[in-house]
Amino acid sequence: MDSSDISEPSDIGEAGGLGETSGAGGPGAGRTGLLGQNRENPGSRESGGSGENAGSGENAGTGRADRADRAAARGGFGGAGERESAAEAPERENGRGWRRWAMDTRPLRRPAFRRLWSSTIVTAVGSQLTAVAVPKQIYDITGSSAWVGYASLAGLVPMVVFALWGGAVADTVDRRRLLLVTNSGIAVTSVLFWLQAAGGLESVAVLMVLLAVQQAFFGLNSPARNASIARLVPAGELAAAGALGSTVMQTGLVVGPLLAGVLIPVIGLPELYLIDALALCVTVWAVLRLPPLPPLDGRAVRRAGLRQVAEGFRYISGHRVLLLSFLADVVAMVLGMPRALFPQLAAETFAPYGQGLALGLLFAAIPIGAVLGGLLSGTFSRARRHGWMVIGAVVAWGAAVTGFGLSDSLWVAVAFLAAGGVADMVSMVFRGAILLSAATDEMRGRMQGVFTVVVAGGPRLADVLHGTAGSVFGPRAAAAGGGLLVVVVMLALAAAVPALRRYRI
Repeated sequence: MDSSDISEPSDIGEAGGLGETSGAGGPGAGRTGLLGQNRENPGSRESGGSGENAGSGENAGTGRADRADRAAARGGFGGAGERESAAEAPERENGRGWRRWAMDTRPLRRPAFRRLWSSTIVTAVGSQLTAVAVPKQIYDITGSSAWVGYASLAGLVPMVVFALWGGAVADTVDRRRLLLVTNSGIAVTSVLFWLQAAGGLESVAVLMVLLAVQQAFFGLNSPARNASIARLVPAGELAAAGALGSTVMQTGLVVGPLLAGVLIPVIGLPELYLIDALALCVTVWAVLRLPPLPPLDGRAVRRAGLRQVAEGFRYISGHRVLLLSFLADVVAMVLGMPRALFPQLAAETFAPYGQGLALGLLFAAIPIGAVLGGLLSGTFSRARRHGWMVIGAVVAWGAAVTGFGLSDSLWVAVAFLAAGGVADMVSMVFRGAILLSAATDEMRGRMQGVFTVVVAGGPRLADVLHGTAGSVFGPRAAAAGGGLLVVVVMLALAAAVPALRRYRI
């Protein structure tokens, strides 16, 4: 699922779970402008039947190549690779008391990761200020919601194109250097947003061009950023790192728009862009402090084109664990994300509670649930059967959406959506960990590029599907039916393809 991505009551957000935040699971500070809600273990293996392991592309190709990665220096882990120290292993297995339930903070012991993650605390909120400011400014100029939609398309197309290409670039260059260039580019576009607003330019064309450029930089940035996480923390902490990053991004999705609503009457809309630009300076500083992240194989590849992008898709098709992790997100997002139905449900089913209150609660429930799941990530982040965790989380998401569709009480409906948000967080964390652990380092950038596209495109397809179904069958039937389809399709995929069930670290 990837609400990065789910998410997105606002339009320019971070990529992550259930198609929304992005993130891609890693602590990223990207922004999927007007895109919505906005969710390696070299040497990892599938366990289980020998026939599956012996014949599967994921084990034969990934296992040997990843063992070579393990022997290489990984951003400060040296010859020990990603193995935990003897002192850390007991704590990982035997957490005591409340710490077993609270957020798993082991990755914050790694200085490079800690700096990168800390910077996202600022940028997760700052990016949401821009997420509110761009559509608000466009609507103020045009008085038309249609133009707000056109701006979303202007941001989506370059983001998708440059995310695919950016993944190939991230596999051929020093990822730290790429992050410096792209984060600086995003910051410059935020400054230009501020200048045009402060100067009273009132040009929709300028806004759309700036948005397209910023999304292109984000497309280049996101794959490199997320792929770098596996070089900064050991494999056993990838899930915890994903939970830390996703929790911050989901918190930004809740706090950022609320803060923007408070600040606009006080300081004005142009200053929101400036705050975002200043926040991005913190990210640039954090990237400067990272160790170099060149390709582990040492090859001096100077070109990243269509051939390299195509190699990424072939790699996915040849590794069933990776393919199933993407399909799990598509199933959860496209079939199960009911946000397009929220306005109709607020106006009809939940009208007695107050349309404004109902709409706000419906949009906030999933991110709030995801934040709660992140705060309690100690309950699941140490799990080793990553495949089963993804399967269980997607099924739980589908069941929660089904319950939401069957609810005629607003508070029960919100509770089901919040439970879905928790399930989305779990799915997002383990899908992100699988993408990093089941792919070799030379392919991680391209895997993250495809992930970014799935996160951005899934929610939009869901909006079309659910909007159409809601107009034909009614919003409650459409939501409940979509959730039930998620459960059935995910269980069928898990039964038909054992690779995901057997995957563990």
